[in-house]
Amino acid sequence: MDISQIRKLIKLIQSSDVTEIEITEGNETVRISRQTAAAPVASAPVYTEYTAAPAPAAPVAVAEEAAVSTENQVKSPMVGTFYAAASPDADDFVSVGQKVKKGDTVCIIEAMKMMNEIEAEYDGVVETILVNNASPVEYGQPIFVITPL
Repeated sequence: MDISQIRKLIKLIQSSDVTEIEITEGNETVRISRQTAAAPVASAPVYTEYTAAPAPAAPVAVAEEAAVSTENQVKSPMVGTFYAAASPDADDFVSVGQKVKKGDTVCIIEAMKMMNEIEAEYDGVVETILVNNASPVEYGQPIFVITPL
């Protein structure tokens, strides 16, 4: 299932009374759910869970959000799809332990078929990568922890 099909499912659930949908095709499963407004609460984003067949990939240090400090987090500036490299056969922009300088590209976020390069905002060392390659990200979602030098 490609990202355009997933986006169509998201629009479908947003425009209907359905609160959750799960579709399985072969080894791929997509579950999209949204919260209902049962009580007045702060605005909650719609999260998409995407599980695909295991793909051979370089090991990425993905930390659990609860265990990660909020200090020095690089957050997604938009809703889109996170890409760790410029193309599937290219090396990742950054890896854990790598030093980055202000202005270095750390990832790409695809939004509305536009590839947006995300740059380091300061010199530092990549401590943790919080998102898997080709995963959807929300606005403000932590994607890296970069400790300043």
